[in-house]
Amino acid sequence: MATWHEVETQAPELAAQVRALLDPALGAAKHKTIATLRSDGSPRISGIECTFVDGELTFGSMPGARKVADLHRDPRFALHSATVDPPDDAPQRWPGEAKVAGLAEPTGPLPGDGPPGEGFRADLHEVVWTHLDASGEQLVVEHWHTGRGVERVVRG
Repeated sequence: MATWHEVETQAPELAAQVRALLDPALGAAKHKTIATLRSDGSPRISGIECTFVDGELTFGSMPGARKVADLHRDPRFALHSATVDPPDDAPQRWPGEAKVAGLAEPTGPLPGDGPPGEGFRADLHEVVWTHLDASGEQLVVEHWHTGRGVERVVRG
C-alpha cells in the first residue's frame, strides 16, 4: 500500500495524469464515484468528493452516510473520476478516466468550517489511467500496483 506521495515518487507521469482527472484544484470535476462493500458483500456506489493534502489523497462524507459505515466495516474502496465521452470529432483529445483503489483509513472529523463529516485517507494499491492513443483508435490502460510499478496495456 502507498500514500499518494509515494505513487508520485514511483510513477510521476502516471500520477500527474490521474491527479489531473481527480483534483478539482487542477480543473477536474468536483464529483467522483466511490465503490464500497455493503454488509452483505454486495457493491455500493456513491457520489463523493476528494482532495489532495500534504501528499495524501483524502475524501470525506456526511455523518451517518452508508458509505462511511461500509468503510468502517470493510475499508476496501475504489474511486472513479467523472466520466465524460471522447469528443466525436477528435477522440484523441479525450483526457481519459482515472481509477484508484485501496484501503480507506479514518482520519477523524472533517477539518475546517464546512459541514460536519468524517474524513479518510487513501492507502493505495492501484492507480489506473485509461485513455486513447494519439490516433484516437486504441485504448491505452496504464496502471500502477504496489510492488509492481507501472504497466501499460494497449487494446484495439
